[in-house]
Amino acid sequence: MPARVSFAVLCLVFLVVVGVSAGDSDRDNALWEAARQGDLATIKQLHSEGVEIDARTEYGATALSYACDKGHLEVVRYLLENGANINVSDTFYEFTPVGWALFGEHDAIVKLLLERGSEGAGQVLLTAVGRGNKELINAALATGQIDSDDIASAMETAQALDDPAEIVALLEGAEVKPAEKSDVEIDPTVLQTYVGKYKNDELGMAIDVRIEDGGLVIQAGGQQALNMRPLSEVRFEAKAVPQIKTEFVGRGGMIERLVIEQGGKTMIFPRVAETATEGADTAESEKSDDPVAEIVRRPQQNWPSFRGVAAAGTGDGQGVPVEWDLESGQNVRWKTPIPGLANSSPIVWGDRLFVTTAVSSAGDDTFRTGLYGDVESVDDESEHSFRVYALSTKDGKILWERTVASTVPGAKRHMKSTQANSTPVTDGKRVVVLFGTVGLLVGFNFDGKELWRTDLGILDAGWFYDRSYQWGHASSPVIYKNMLIVQADIYAGSFIAAYKLKNGKLVWKSDRPDIPSWGSPAIYTSGKRDELIANGKTINGYDPVTGKELWSLSPNSEVTVATPIVAHDLIYVTAGYPPVRPIYAIRPGASGDISLAEGSDSSEAIAWSKQRGGTYIPTPIVYGDYLYTCANDGRLTCYEAKTGERVYRARIGGGGRAFTASPVAADGRLYFTEETGEIHVVKAGPTYEELATNQMDEVCMSTPAISDGLMVVRTQNHVVGLGHPQTER
Repeated sequence: MPARVSFAVLCLVFLVVVGVSAGDSDRDNALWEAARQGDLATIKQLHSEGVEIDARTEYGATALSYACDKGHLEVVRYLLENGANINVSDTFYEFTPVGWALFGEHDAIVKLLLERGSEGAGQVLLTAVGRGNKELINAALATGQIDSDDIASAMETAQALDDPAEIVALLEGAEVKPAEKSDVEIDPTVLQTYVGKYKNDELGMAIDVRIEDGGLVIQAGGQQALNMRPLSEVRFEAKAVPQIKTEFVGRGGMIERLVIEQGGKTMIFPRVAETATEGADTAESEKSDDPVAEIVRRPQQNWPSFRGVAAAGTGDGQGVPVEWDLESGQNVRWKTPIPGLANSSPIVWGDRLFVTTAVSSAGDDTFRTGLYGDVESVDDESEHSFRVYALSTKDGKILWERTVASTVPGAKRHMKSTQANSTPVTDGKRVVVLFGTVGLLVGFNFDGKELWRTDLGILDAGWFYDRSYQWGHASSPVIYKNMLIVQADIYAGSFIAAYKLKNGKLVWKSDRPDIPSWGSPAIYTSGKRDELIANGKTINGYDPVTGKELWSLSPNSEVTVATPIVAHDLIYVTAGYPPVRPIYAIRPGASGDISLAEGSDSSEAIAWSKQRGGTYIPTPIVYGDYLYTCANDGRLTCYEAKTGERVYRARIGGGGRAFTASPVAADGRLYFTEETGEIHVVKAGPTYEELATNQMDEVCMSTPAISDGLMVVRTQNHVVGLGHPQTER
């Protein structure tokens, strides 16, 4: 979700997709691209040729939306002079042009829009006050739209400024119209029954409801408050954002939940009991006196691809530790520096492990962790060195290093991404690496000899809403029999394809919808029929031998990152971005469109499903009888894997933390890697118990590998081997 700036009046705006008539001609696309680039000459030419100035994308954006976001003042001026709808709202983020201009902090455009009669002066006022921007405050006040309620909200926002005196004086001296009074009067004792805290666990959002100056106020988290206008005794609307409506629902005089509606979307926030504390919905058990279980060693298990065999993420019997300490060296075998940046994960086969990286010649290591939704790309167009390393699992020594390419990447990366996102894959004889932004798929033998290379073309992926934002390709290749399968969901020319493992030659290629995704494909194998599963805006099953589509399933999130996984003879697919955040447990063997009928959560093809609760970035894990999903903010939910019944929900590390790496499991424990470098060890099973928290002292975005007494952790600057000193079987 875009979050370049904090909008006071957008604290409760939920992301919604509403069907629109999308312009899809080449000339419409040319108009939108010209608006993004600020190419006024092309816009004028297209307009003279009859292109509709307000042509809308499938997300309801127009040329004016893009020009305001990008800050092209003269383009905005021309579009307005030629009849562009100044108050058009896109259907996904529900931003008007003035909202996009605020989003981009393009003050001159904001002022122009207000001067031309744009709505949203209240939004501009609150945002300007929050920034201490007196010029924009005056522009908002000059519109005549501001009322006394807007001033009251702005005053509250001003109090948070370091030096609010000038802003307060400006607001106090403003001539504004009286606030529109509601015809509905509510007894204060009734209003008091609504006061309290309401929480939607699936959204990870809590709403505080209180009374100020005799009126109802709602506030999400640390965002600015919204004053509410009563529509009836139980229904209200936000004065600054009338499209946000709320209703208090209960029985017998007791309020049980808050319902929030916007853009046809309904969100339910159950009331939190007054005695509840953070994490009160967590099922807990007393911690073990000795969290380190007896190590039962098994033969070595290789970890050949992203999250091991079939992305299952399990390493039972490999003897990995529960606790370690980098400073003292406890359970730390070795630590090897690796240059550059990479979110790709390590893989292990036998006594060797492999990692990739990309090294910027400009030394640009711009990287930002945390819970945010910024869409910006890192503007580093310097030459990069794209490399693969082989290390010894025994001591971490670098056995060989190869440079796959030295070139300028064909696409930029997100600030939480790198130019080396795809995890390598190996069959024990060859190791194959993929660098999407240079379009290279390259095979090496275990001695570092290059065997073949295949040019896939630049794999350019990013924000679906605006193709000028590049985030980097991330899907990792997988091996099926004698083939290598690559999923490339990108801006244009998306495909899934199989290549010969021995020489990289194309075996088959199937087109996919042109919308970026970042998850890796998965393969279900059985004696009856093998299936290749690809997560995306539509979830698809393919014949891995031929690439022929077997089945499709929707709806799904507009952005998908998690990799499908297979367990209990079911295929689990999750996603955590609007319009739905589903979990699907799919039965293999389906054909055709297996989308559920409206109101249904299961069918012959789908064992169970949920339209809420899916995870955004981390891939879930099935361990034993349970499915565990970890949200970006550390909300851990445990389900019965076969039925979907929820077992518990907890906050890893207490909440408020950011997770990108996917969980792994071993010997009755789950390992969750936090972006800032903490690895939380949680007891597996139907109750939540945190056994240990270990520090890696560096940013950790990659998923660990487990093999033969080692947990291999890739940090921002190192590869670290963790293991007990004594690991003999």
